[in-house]
Amino acid sequence: MNWFECKVRYDKMVEQGIVKKVTESFLVDALSFTEAEARIIEEQTPFISGEFSVSAVKRTKISEIFRDDRADKWYLAKVAFITIDEKTAAEKRAISQILVAGSSFDGAYDNFKDGMKGVMGDFDLVSLTETALLDVYSREYKSQAEKDQEKA
Repeated sequence: MNWFECKVRYDKMVEQGIVKKVTESFLVDALSFTEAEARIIEEQTPFISGEFSVSAVKRTKISEIFRDDRADKWYLAKVAFITIDEKTAAEKRAISQILVAGSSFDGAYDNFKDGMKGVMGDFDLVSLTETALLDVYSREYKSQAEKDQEKA
C-alpha cells in the first residue's frame, strides 16, 4: 500500500471570527499521485465550505499504521529491525516508519508496544515524534462508529 501526505490549503474561521488561510496535512492510501489528490478532495469536500486547493502531494515511507479510535494525534515511529547476516555474522539494521495514533506521547508509546507484540524479530524504537497530520484516510479501515452506522 502506498501512503501519500496531502496538504490542503483553505480559508478557516479561527478565534474571534477572523478568517485565516491555513494549510493542513492528511494521509491517504492511493496507487498514484493523481488518485491521492482525488481521494483527499473527495474526503475533505464535506468538511470545508468555500474553495480549497491541494497544495502538495508527496509519497511517504510509512509501512504500517497502528490506529486508536480514541486518539486525536498521530506520531511517527522509526523502528530499526535487527537481523544477522548469515555469511558475515554482522548485525544489520533496517529502518521502517510506522504511524501510531495516540492522545499523548505515552498513549502513542503504549499503542506502539501493543502493535508490536506479535513481532518475532528483534527491533529498537529509534524515535517517536508527533506529526502535523490531522487524519488518515484508508479504504480498508473504518472506525467502530462507521461500522455501527452501516449496520443500522
